Amino acid sequence: MLHTNMIALIDYGSGNLRSAEKALARVGADVHIVNKPSEVLAADAVVLPGVGAFGDCVKNLKQLGLDSAIRQFIQTGKPFLGICVGLQMLFESGIESPGVSGLGVLQGTVPRFTGTGLKVPHMGWNRLRLRRSDCPLFAGIADGSFVYFVHSYYGAPWQDSVVAATTDYGVEFASVIWSGNVFATQFHPEKSQAVGLKMLENFVKLK
Repeated sequence: MLHTNMIALIDYGSGNLRSAEKALARVGADVHIVNKPSEVLAADAVVLPGVGAFGDCVKNLKQLGLDSAIRQFIQTGKPFLGICVGLQMLFESGIESPGVSGLGVLQGTVPRFTGTGLKVPHMGWNRLRLRRSDCPLFAGIADGSFVYFVHSYYGAPWQDSVVAATTDYGVEFASVIWSGNVFATQFHPEKSQAVGLKMLENFVKLK
């Protein structure tokens, strides 16, 4: 299984990228860890991972000039994948970091889980409910598949049409976003075993 497309995995100081790098390489990606705007814009596809606080992650992106590079890349129509906080940063703002603007690629905000007796963060395996089975990430993925989550916040888009899958945790939240060439998962596909690897493989095959 060989793919010639170069996939840029963005490093902006948010944590260990190795698990994502290994998972992408395992499904045939020519993956390069990058931290410069020019490297992002030269890629055939981009993956934005995310671990940590919304505000810190956004500030790190902006300090490196990667926020505008990401928006420019998305405008090219090439495939883009956000993972966990990488999904959340696509929105306009986050409850976790008042006054910090997100990338604004998607309209909406990022609330925190609330609810009596609900353990936060939401950590562990949970089900996907596929809303848009035509989403390219879902080729070979069954409705109800389990994936691995670690998060206290979740993306809440204004437009329901961009929600490709949901998951229940005290509230039904968007666990997969799909808007044109933009894909994002609230869960960690690189930690979701066969299901996650299949989704990454589907992403790598996109042209």
